Amino acid sequence: MNCEEIYRSKVISVKEAAKKVKSGDRVVLGHAVGEPAAVIEEMVENKENYRDVEIVHMVAMGKGGYAQPGMEKHFRHNSIFVGGTTRDAVSSGRGDFTPCFFSDVPRLFRENLPVDVALIQVTPPDEHGYCSYGVSNDYTKPAAECAKLVIAEINNQMPRTMGDCFIHISDIDYVVESSHPIIELKPARIGDVERAIGENCASLIEDESTLQLGIGAIPDAVLLFLKDKKDLGIHSEMISDGVVQLVESGVITNKAKTFHPGKIVVTFLMGTKKLYDFAHNNPMLEMYPVDYVNDPTVIMKNSKMISINSCVQVDLMGQVASESVGLKQISGVGGQVDFVRGSNMCKDGKSIMAMPSTAAKGKVSKIVPLLDEGAAVTTSRNDVDYVVTEFGIAHLKGKTLRQRAKALINIAHPDFREGLIEEYEKRFHDKF
Repeated sequence: MNCEEIYRSKVISVKEAAKKVKSGDRVVLGHAVGEPAAVIEEMVENKENYRDVEIVHMVAMGKGGYAQPGMEKHFRHNSIFVGGTTRDAVSSGRGDFTPCFFSDVPRLFRENLPVDVALIQVTPPDEHGYCSYGVSNDYTKPAAECAKLVIAEINNQMPRTMGDCFIHISDIDYVVESSHPIIELKPARIGDVERAIGENCASLIEDESTLQLGIGAIPDAVLLFLKDKKDLGIHSEMISDGVVQLVESGVITNKAKTFHPGKIVVTFLMGTKKLYDFAHNNPMLEMYPVDYVNDPTVIMKNSKMISINSCVQVDLMGQVASESVGLKQISGVGGQVDFVRGSNMCKDGKSIMAMPSTAAKGKVSKIVPLLDEGAAVTTSRNDVDYVVTEFGIAHLKGKTLRQRAKALINIAHPDFREGLIEEYEKRFHDKF
């Protein structure tokens, strides 16, 4: 059979596809905005057909119906990065959380969590039979490669991205055809605090640097202050719309990159249609699985590598909590530690933790004597390099505990400095 005949032989309805999943199966969903909504929603609607189906994925951008109250005997969510629609399930005990570096998730599926069914979303096949994973390569491609059964939602509105980002139609067991826009994530609101943090971070970025940026108001604010930089590059687990603007203005050229020169290297995308249109058939952008993009020994091959990540709390020793508030799991480690370590290992690299100095509308300091009881240490004090707030920059690498505490207090919100100074003087027997 030719590719077209192979494709047609695999097409089934959404209802038929949902019936291919059996009770007791472990089902891995495509990641983030690449989540294949049609089949999982059909399963939720017909929940009585299932018992003890384990749903595994990271950032949930779909409806998350399988994680809602009343679904316990049918589905159990196992999260590797808790999201908005799944957070309550984990905190209430209806779901589980599995800690894992983003770069290790493919290995997790190969060795620790065998995949029964991979539900993925991809582009239609090209003339050679290859479908692109589009916006979600990351763990989605490795999960499909080791799954016993692969069900693909083939969406003709999925952007076709390049790199190591393809699956042949012959490696897909069943196809569900669809046509719908990719989920969009609107840009975050940037306020005065975020602008100040962005400006402080940008002061640490030299011309010809390669950047890793997360998502949200602070990374977007950093991008605002890079317009006078020259020949920046991108090696990041993901990018959003702000990167497109800097490519169009000639700031991001990737010309000076020492690894994958001329290319934006990412593992997934999350933004608006502007980003997806930019990514479609664009040879400047290459996507690879996360165990490549986020491997610290790969990241370190970029000179002047700079990682910028956000966090929940930093204590006076420099320990960083980024994924939990006390015992409550609110997200996951993601790629933070992968890129902190990769940046620290590279020539002229820098890793930056950027955060507002307060939370809860200014009632709580994010620089604290001790992390909240039960909070997970995401990035250890041994790994932390720079910490940035709207009040300045604390460079912790190579500093003693005493020096770290002083530097962090100096960038804390003025309303909380007196209490932090009291803790400093008690702990170090030293006048501040």
